[in-house]
Amino acid sequence: MWKPEHRRAAERRGLRYPSNLTDGEWTLIEPMITAAKRGGRRREVNVREVLNAIFYVLSTGCQWQALPLNPNFLDRLLRG
Repeated sequence: MWKPEHRRAAERRGLRYPSNLTDGEWTLIEPMITAAKRGGRRREVNVREVLNAIFYVLSTGCQWQALPLNPNFLDRLLRG
């Protein structure tokens, strides 16, 4: 049964999209992301934004080609 404290923990208000990671969720996931390989190119993408895009596609069922054409969304995804 949902209690008030559970509802507060699942609150998605304040996020650009409901599928985006909250800061708390990101702090749990970030340590699991491997660092860029030594000697290779510097990582140019923001991994959090890539995950947000993946979760957006999974939650909406849209295709990659159907991602919002909002320039801010694509710019943040591609450039970090």
